[in-house]
Amino acid sequence: MRVAGSSRGPAASGDGSAALRLGAESAALGLPALMLAAERLAASVDPGAHGLRRAGAGEDFWQYRPAAPGDPAGLIDWRRSARSDAAFVRERELQAPQAAVLWVSGTQGMGWSGDPARPPKRDRGRVLALALGLLMLRGGERVGIGAAPARPGRVQAEALARDLLAASDELPGQDALRPHRRVVLVGDFLGDLTGLCGLLGQAAALGCRGALLQLLDPVEESFPFAGAVRFRAPSGERHATGNAAALREAYLARLAARRAELAQLAAAAGWQFGTHDTGAAPAAALLWLHGALSP
Repeated sequence: MRVAGSSRGPAASGDGSAALRLGAESAALGLPALMLAAERLAASVDPGAHGLRRAGAGEDFWQYRPAAPGDPAGLIDWRRSARSDAAFVRERELQAPQAAVLWVSGTQGMGWSGDPARPPKRDRGRVLALALGLLMLRGGERVGIGAAPARPGRVQAEALARDLLAASDELPGQDALRPHRRVVLVGDFLGDLTGLCGLLGQAAALGCRGALLQLLDPVEESFPFAGAVRFRAPSGERHATGNAAALREAYLARLAARRAELAQLAAAAGWQFGTHDTGAAPAAALLWLHGALSP
């Protein structure tokens, strides 16, 4: 039995081009399913345009608000004000498309599921990231995966899906960060955090806000093992115990400590930190991500 198993990759071959072609074909087969799942998820929770509902310079009407001391007379909408005893200002909607970078970890451990009825963590992460990207694109924003260019428009949706399917386990580089750009990182974050610490520090220095979502399988959340169990890590390392239940308390303590560390790292960078497990419905996690990036 495993707590974190390894995902299977292409069969070893002396022909590198054959392995590359096999990977590309596998990604192409997964594209329609990923798009459909993300479209359904986005449609089920669509909260409207993202990040644009603010007063500012624009062409579209947003709302009326009561006039305040200091408002120039030229801003008052006299027709609306004539229908009441108060003066009202007509505000327009700020139209300032923003850019976001989305990333889902591609480590071996992310390919694991504790139950065949549940999706691997990597699959759930991809659906969440793509659904979030669709919501942002519909709000007029520019979105990219990792270091790929952030672009607007419905055509970009399929590019996001392709890039998610091809993503590696490497975190986005500094070239993906820009001042005021928002970043979403989804992974289990159970391994070494050195790279994540560096990225969050760079993001904070550049003024990049973001969200960190730890995604785990329910088995990793609860450690429901008892009796004789043999664990195997994605690296191939094995650990056998005759009394797995005796390890539960120490395991849960280490998991809590890791989450506290992640929350602290996120807070220091001005980011939001959240958790999600693959046994729960994805809608709540998508809404959290959407809200975490709101102005």
